[in-house]
Amino acid sequence: MRIAMLARNPNLYSHKRLVEAAEARGHEIQVIDTLRVYMNITAHKPDVRYKGEVLPKFDAVIPRIGASVTFYGLAVLRQFEMMGTWPLNESVAIGRSRDKLRSLQLLSRAGIGLPVTGFAHSTRDTDDLMQMVGGAPLVIKLLEGTQGIGVVLGETHSSAKSVIEAFRGVKSNILVQEFVKESKGVDIRCFVIGGKVITSMMRKGAEGDFRSNLHRGGNASIVKITPEERSTAIRAAKTLGLNVAGVDLLRSNHGPVVMEVNSSPGLEGIENATGKDIAGQIIEFLETNAKPGKTKTRGKG
Repeated sequence: MRIAMLARNPNLYSHKRLVEAAEARGHEIQVIDTLRVYMNITAHKPDVRYKGEVLPKFDAVIPRIGASVTFYGLAVLRQFEMMGTWPLNESVAIGRSRDKLRSLQLLSRAGIGLPVTGFAHSTRDTDDLMQMVGGAPLVIKLLEGTQGIGVVLGETHSSAKSVIEAFRGVKSNILVQEFVKESKGVDIRCFVIGGKVITSMMRKGAEGDFRSNLHRGGNASIVKITPEERSTAIRAAKTLGLNVAGVDLLRSNHGPVVMEVNSSPGLEGIENATGKDIAGQIIEFLETNAKPGKTKTRGKG
C-alpha cells in the first residue's frame, strides 16, 4: 500500500512508530507536513501539491492533525477524501471530536454517560450555571484547550465565579463541568480501533494536580476495565464516527463518564504502559479496511 501521513513533526514518537510499523509490513509511507500542502480545487482534475510537486495517488491517509492547525488540516484531508483516498479517520469525524461542545452534545444525544456540563454566553446567570453542575468545586474548560491546558479547578464558589467571569471577559468560550471527586485525579484512556477497545491505561495526575495528562507530569499503568467502561468507550468512538480514538473516562459514583474523545491519540504513553504494538494494529486495520472511494462522506460536511 502507498500511505500518506499528515503530520507536522515526523520525529514525534507516535509518528515514528507508525512509519516503522508501516514499513515493517512492506508498505510505502510518506510523512507530509500538513501546512506545506496546497490544493488545486477544480471540478474535473483536483489534486494535492507538496513542495512544488503534485503528490501521487495514495491508497490511504493517516491524519495526525494538531489541534492548532485543525481548520487547515481538515481542508487538506477533505481534498484527499474527494480524490478517493481512504482516511483512517474521516474529516467530519475529526471535526466533531475537536469541537468539545458539539462532541458532548452528540454523546449526550446518544445517551452516553457524561459529567454534568453547562455552557452559557452571558455571565448574568453564573450562580445558577454553577449550581446546575453541582456547585463548587467544579471544573472550567476552555473550548480550545488541549492536553490539560485551559482547564481550571474552581475550588470555591467565589474563585470559580471569578475564573468564569475572567474567561468570558476576554471573550473565551468555556464549559463548566461537575468535579467528579471520587475519580481522585485518575482517569482511564481506552484505545479504540475499529470498534474494539484494544487496550487501556490508567493515568494519575502529578502530586497536587487534578489533571491526569501525561504531558503535565502524570504517570500511567495498564488497567483492567469493566464491561460497562468498554461499552461506553466503543459507543463514544462510534457516535463521533472515529475508527481510531482515545476515549478518556472517569469512574464516577453513577458509572463511567466520558471526559473527552481524542481523534489523534498519542502512542507513547499507552505503548509504554501496556507493552502493546498499537502502531502495528493501526496499520493492520488500514490493510483490512482501506479501499479506494470507500470514504462514507466523500469530503462532504
